[in-house]
Amino acid sequence: MRKITMNANQILTETVEKIDGAYAPSTIRSYRANFERFIQFCEDHDANALPADPQNVAQFISKLTASGLKSSSIRIIVAAISSIHKLNLLNDPAQHPMVKIELRRMHRTLGRFSQQAFGITTPILEKMLSATASNLRGVRDRALLLLAYDSMCRRSELVSLKITDIQIEQLDSQARMKIRLRKSKTDQELQGRWIHLSERSADAIIAWISQAKLDAGYLFRGINNAIDITHELKSSQINRIYKRLAKDAKLPKEVIDQISGHSMRVGAAQDLLKSGASMPMIMNKGRWSKTDTVMRYLEGANVY
Repeated sequence: MRKITMNANQILTETVEKIDGAYAPSTIRSYRANFERFIQFCEDHDANALPADPQNVAQFISKLTASGLKSSSIRIIVAAISSIHKLNLLNDPAQHPMVKIELRRMHRTLGRFSQQAFGITTPILEKMLSATASNLRGVRDRALLLLAYDSMCRRSELVSLKITDIQIEQLDSQARMKIRLRKSKTDQELQGRWIHLSERSADAIIAWISQAKLDAGYLFRGINNAIDITHELKSSQINRIYKRLAKDAKLPKEVIDQISGHSMRVGAAQDLLKSGASMPMIMNKGRWSKTDTVMRYLEGANVY
């Protein structure tokens, strides 16, 4: 039993090293963590994790269903098991009828509903902007909020922006700012895209760069004790910043609890819908490739 588990762990480590740089870091972390969870299950049941017997995968799904996990989380775990097998040219157990039947049973038990992030629409955004402090952190927060809403950037896209990704151009005797999105979830091959910003966002970004004395490196940084600037801002910090500002804006607790790193994208999409934008326009603005994803965001449009 121990030998089998050690081999599976070794193959997993080699696989993660092999795909490093080809997949987003968050995807690789998910593959590793979720497959390690499956390895532990197989160890407990004296079973082989690589290649896995579909019956063991089905039993694993059954156990996860009873554990209280959401159906969306279980699908992610099964996707990790599937991907690790395919990356090692092994038969994908997730395609076996036994596993598909167990997934159907899981969905009938738990449902497919997944809680969507609360949309930070314009009225909420204005309250959060009003709650920003007058210190350096507040200047950073204001620039982050406005750029996030204006560009509909994902967390990973926001933290990856660099000073060199900012460009100011003259258009009809008026200066306009645009940012270069070098990579995104739907552009893993680095084709890049330019996103034009509003004058208000541009002014906030210029104020942040000036007061933080930035001339190179990442655009958004962490700030310790409201004065010490770090090298970069982590994706996980975006959620905390949004929630902190929502709390400072005295938004209801039930709203704050639902705010996440997706909230700015969701709110901007909902505002576009209310303004009369078509689905293709919204998908293009938010760089979505799947209609059903956008529909989940829009069906819960908030009137606040």
